[in-house]
Amino acid sequence: MGIIEIRNVTKTYRTGFWGKKRLALKDLSLEIEDGEAFGFLGPNGAGKTTTLKILLGIVQPDSGSATILGKPIKDVSTKSRIGFLPEQPYFYDYLTGKELLEFYAGFFGLSRSERRKRIACLLEAVSLIGSEGIALKKYSKGMLQRIGIAQALINDPDVIFLDEPLSGLDPLGRKEIRDIVLRLKDEGKTIFFCSHFLPDVEMICDRVAILNKGILVAVNNLNELLLEDSEMADIIFKGVSEEGIEEIRRVAIKWLEHENRFQVTLCGEENIMSAIRLIDRYGGRVISVVPQRRGLEELFVKQMQGTKERSDEMACCGI
Repeated sequence: MGIIEIRNVTKTYRTGFWGKKRLALKDLSLEIEDGEAFGFLGPNGAGKTTTLKILLGIVQPDSGSATILGKPIKDVSTKSRIGFLPEQPYFYDYLTGKELLEFYAGFFGLSRSERRKRIACLLEAVSLIGSEGIALKKYSKGMLQRIGIAQALINDPDVIFLDEPLSGLDPLGRKEIRDIVLRLKDEGKTIFFCSHFLPDVEMICDRVAILNKGILVAVNNLNELLLEDSEMADIIFKGVSEEGIEEIRRVAIKWLEHENRFQVTLCGEENIMSAIRLIDRYGGRVISVVPQRRGLEELFVKQMQGTKERSDEMACCGI
């Protein structure tokens, strides 16, 4: 059983004057394991925030169920074991960073000594030592995100939900937040990470799910997902005759030579298999065949385009 489980969840909202139904999630099923950094991706309006709100008990699904830490999401006892940073957190402007953490610590019944120790550790972890006495209205966007992460960790949670924690940050701010999340991952925390910044997701997450228009279009281990349907590969070989080399060059899109070894890049399964056959025919030996891993951005765009094409087909068929 996963730490977080979502089973066949569907959610619709009524919008507009006539209360027309809008599908937010359709039959969503996911399972997140203990200690996993799980990336939850999708364009605006894909249903990511709705999923988070359902998991946190803020909204109720039309159908389906979900559990956190083996208990139904309505179970109040799980709330003390989770942390949450919303996409656009709002904090009281006139509280200082330390006062904010004191405020949130009060919800979890920490003793005064526990509270003091925990707040000191968190301020150091999010690099806000020396700024804890400044009013939040004077904090930069990056500082607010960091104090937001600190409040999400005040109860030392087992599961942490982060909704667009990198939104609106400059490159330095993104690096600071990314480093904090990586430290949490090293500590074995389970992280449910929603973000539009795909390179950061690629650096942080073990597995990713891609959501579009409320429908799950892909979910897998990140490395496997990026290697799926890879159309390019690098082949390293040696020992091929001059005649064979000329034939292999015709199907290669990139060619490197070092001493008695050759590396070729080929596109398409037919060309890859053709090159391997030519190497064998002309007395050579294949040292390695390495598929070229796609970037997450390329995969994301491809999945979005595929979903749009399927939607257009269904519309044409009157579905």
